[in-house]
Amino acid sequence: MIVFIHGVPDTPHLWKPLVAALGLQPSDYHAPALPGFAAPLPPGFPCTKDAYAGHLIGEIEKLGEKIHLVGHDWGALLSLRIASLRPDLIRTWCVTNAVIDPDYRGHKAARMWATPLLGEFVMMNMRNKPRLEAGLVAGGMPAALAAEEVPLIDKTMRQSILKLYRSAIGLRFSGPWVSDLANLPTPGQLFWGETDPYVDLSVAERFSAQHGVPLHVELGAGHWACAERAQEFAAVLKALWAKG
Repeated sequence: MIVFIHGVPDTPHLWKPLVAALGLQPSDYHAPALPGFAAPLPPGFPCTKDAYAGHLIGEIEKLGEKIHLVGHDWGALLSLRIASLRPDLIRTWCVTNAVIDPDYRGHKAARMWATPLLGEFVMMNMRNKPRLEAGLVAGGMPAALAAEEVPLIDKTMRQSILKLYRSAIGLRFSGPWVSDLANLPTPGQLFWGETDPYVDLSVAERFSAQHGVPLHVELGAGHWACAERAQEFAAVLKALWAKG
């Protein structure tokens, strides 16, 4: 079983190009929506990084088998946390365009979302759907994906994003989220869009060197390389899965 974890401000629509490139049937994979991301929020769900990790571990446990875990953006960060906490659930893991790195201080939007009042102001501007869609495309999101995702960005998602980023101090990781990376199982893989404007390629290179994880770089691709270069990503994943 393959589990795909999307990031921010995405939904499981992110995985459509990759699912098609892999030729998967619905029974082959599970692509859950994070609570609050075009999906209901469980009562009292706090939308913190630890709450999301715990929720996803519960979802994976229900599958009753070891999985191939694939995550993008916040889904990559959560995938690394899941694999660190529960390596017994993982056959292989691959993350794309985000890693847990104590030296990374967060991109501009992450820092703004993490700041009270400023974050709320920025989110008010995200209500302008045409401007938001144009901004995401300018940041590297494929236009077809942006057209699907932007209509789903509602008040619940915006508030969930603020809570999530504030729980991570704008993507500044420390403590167990960093130290527990020592528990990551093998085999693992990094897949990276070279021109990502949010998380520089050097972050991936540092993580690869520190943790001994292979890094595949897609030249000329951006933050959403997993959708932009779905065929290439599918080939990398198939090679990884053959090892696990």
